[in-house]
Amino acid sequence: MRKKIFSLGLVLSLCVGLLAGCGEYSYPAPTESEESEVYVEPIEGIADDFYRGVDASAVSSIEKSGAKYYDFDGKEQDVFKTLADAGVNYVRLRVWNDPYDKDGNGYGGGNCDTENAIELGKRATKYGMKVLIDYHYSDFWADPNKQMAPKEWAHLTFEDKTQAIYDFTVDSLTQITDAGVDVGMVQIGNEINYGMSGETDKERIDTLLIQASKGVRDTATSKSKDIKVAVHFTNINNEGEVDGLLEDLESAGVDYDAVGLSYYTYWHGSLENMNSTVKSIIEKYGKEVFIAETSYPYTSEDGDGFSNSVEGLQGDLYDGYAATVQSQAAIVRDVCASANDAGAKGVFYWEATWIPVGDASADNSKLWEEFGSGWASSYAGKYDPEDAGKYYGGDAWDNQAMFDFTGHPLASLNVWRYLKYGSASESGVDFVPEVGIEFGVGKSIDMPTAIPVIYKNRAENQDVPVTWDEASVSAIDPNIGGEYDINGTLEDGTEVSAHVKVTEINYMDNFSFEEDNRSMWKVIYNTSASGYTDYQKKEGDAYSGEMALHWWSGDSDMDFAVEQEVTDLEPGTYKLQAFSQGGDYDGSEKLELYVVTSAGEQNCPFTLTSYADWQNPVIDNIKVTDADAGKITVGVRYKCPVGSWGTLDDIILNMIS
Repeated sequence: MRKKIFSLGLVLSLCVGLLAGCGEYSYPAPTESEESEVYVEPIEGIADDFYRGVDASAVSSIEKSGAKYYDFDGKEQDVFKTLADAGVNYVRLRVWNDPYDKDGNGYGGGNCDTENAIELGKRATKYGMKVLIDYHYSDFWADPNKQMAPKEWAHLTFEDKTQAIYDFTVDSLTQITDAGVDVGMVQIGNEINYGMSGETDKERIDTLLIQASKGVRDTATSKSKDIKVAVHFTNINNEGEVDGLLEDLESAGVDYDAVGLSYYTYWHGSLENMNSTVKSIIEKYGKEVFIAETSYPYTSEDGDGFSNSVEGLQGDLYDGYAATVQSQAAIVRDVCASANDAGAKGVFYWEATWIPVGDASADNSKLWEEFGSGWASSYAGKYDPEDAGKYYGGDAWDNQAMFDFTGHPLASLNVWRYLKYGSASESGVDFVPEVGIEFGVGKSIDMPTAIPVIYKNRAENQDVPVTWDEASVSAIDPNIGGEYDINGTLEDGTEVSAHVKVTEINYMDNFSFEEDNRSMWKVIYNTSASGYTDYQKKEGDAYSGEMALHWWSGDSDMDFAVEQEVTDLEPGTYKLQAFSQGGDYDGSEKLELYVVTSAGEQNCPFTLTSYADWQNPVIDNIKVTDADAGKITVGVRYKCPVGSWGTLDDIILNMIS
């Protein structure tokens, strides 16, 4: 079935290449589930015109750097045809005003100006895909952390800037549409939560948006085009923040059709939260919503010698997914399913085509500098000194592309054509999550008899029996803290490993006074001295964190204790310790760490010397027996001379055997 479809695609491709004006390229959409290397569960009720989008802004710079793209059969091919073959129906292209220095050297990140958008937009249009133009209204990256004005606008009055944003929008969009690019939507600003084009005042941002939107509307009218206007926000894990931003646009009368949201599962919360945010926007504001950016790594490897933004270790990024091709396909499908369920119009994958140039072991800086195929060149440093000026270099996103490091499409790229009917694959394991096990000192080492395994088809996920290497398990010493790597084998022969940590568990409640509820601690005053105690928030006076118990003995001696009753202890041998510092003692003081069990009191005297000279009294060999019924009392007492002072922090009770 799959081979027949690809043959039809080749026929249609020849039609496009040989018959000028024979119509837009249209790859045959599947009508049933297809065989694939990845498993994709179908999304019930998903519309054929659901935005199956990718950002491909850096393609030109990558190709100029010598990298090539291939089709699924390993033949060199225009990457936009490969995208269309995979079911992509929308391409997003960012546009910067002037991403070049005075000598014409590009800033990098694809050198994405209007000319670049025309070149890539025409290729996307040729293969039947609509184009979303993403105006940053900056000369380089615009995101929540930076919204710099274009160089040409930097010294304009605000009134002139409002005219400039209108003029730029009209001029750029006119060039793009006149070139034959099928623009379906224009984004006015990129992740504008906290600013836009050097402005942070809400009223000024609203004014710029009104003018930018007017530029799109006027151009669309003059060209008889139907072009939607979109605004773009991020940090959707904070639903209240997004709602406040949209309320502001509503009250200001900003004219727009759609809300684009950045949603990266490893940064922006759960799928359920994303779903809720999308629904809320549609219901409250009546606007279309789409996911403007999402992404996920298919590997934790680096392709160009420039470290990746996201490493993608197993289970570290999002529960149930790993840095595999199957997980990449699965999470894109799941984002689309959740967005579709909420009523969103579609999803765009950020920089699906941003593959590395050169080899991971080579110095690729010349390519990044000359062609702009890295995230930033050194030439961007003068415009963006705090970011690009310090960290310019290569592609930090190559492990999140939907093509491998050599430009061959991954099986996960076809997720777009599988969304409606799904795909079938041979049943198999996607990944085995890393096993981490923690035991308290003195506890028996009981390794799990089965561990979870994640399959291509998540419905098959199950715990699978495992056999651990007996010699390695026997080598674990349960009586002291330590870490161990233990090898094991699943019943099908798959080799796995577990990282075992033996830790000293602290049985004290709120041991460092950091939590607001300190009712478990009792401060007992044995005299009516004028000194006082308090819980002080001052990092310099705390052993860890920023809270500590503080005292000052005032103008007379002071006698007090602070203690806690500890319960639910198992019989065994324990160690108690604490950290205290202070000064102005004259030798008459009596300071003790103590513990009271059914056998009586044990204590450890200590003295304090000066500020930040932390003393660490310790009581070893505390026996908790059945007679204690799991309950003991621990504390520290201070009999202090007049004028003395200090702090107490980190009271720790560990079981040692």
